[in-house]
Amino acid sequence: MSTNKTAEEDEDLELEKYKEDNSSVTLRTHEEINRGLCGDIEKLEVGYVELRLTTTEDMVADSLGLIHGGFIFGAADYAAMAAINERNVVLVASECQFLSPVKLHDDVIIIAKVRHKEGRKRNVRVEGFVFDIKVFEGEFKTVITERHILKLHLLEESDDKKAGKK
Repeated sequence: MSTNKTAEEDEDLELEKYKEDNSSVTLRTHEEINRGLCGDIEKLEVGYVELRLTTTEDMVADSLGLIHGGFIFGAADYAAMAAINERNVVLVASECQFLSPVKLHDDVIIIAKVRHKEGRKRNVRVEGFVFDIKVFEGEFKTVITERHILKLHLLEESDDKKAGKK
């Protein structure tokens, strides 16, 4: 009896190892975010997040219970950051569409997948659903910085350049 593994068995083992590795992923960014306003992560894997945003009275925009789109965007942004899961990740651009209204007490499921990596840049595809209805879709462009964005001294460096200092 041969103990040689087939290529298919090797792929199955690699897939299982990947799944095991993903089960131990811990969140390394946005640890202090208000989850009541931005959602709770239900599934966190390398490059992938599922998040649930349950809409509340604090998010209502009118007397009919329409939820302000900024809360949906905030949840999508948080999901994108969590999918990248680097301590110093920042949003630099996004293109998104709000496809259907969201109302009070809806559960919005946000799914974020890292689609492209180039150096410190990451692009993340984010979609939001209420039941089977897609309510949001967007592409988020991010950058991973070496230090926290507030510790980079960008404004001081810009002021020095304007003043002719090096």
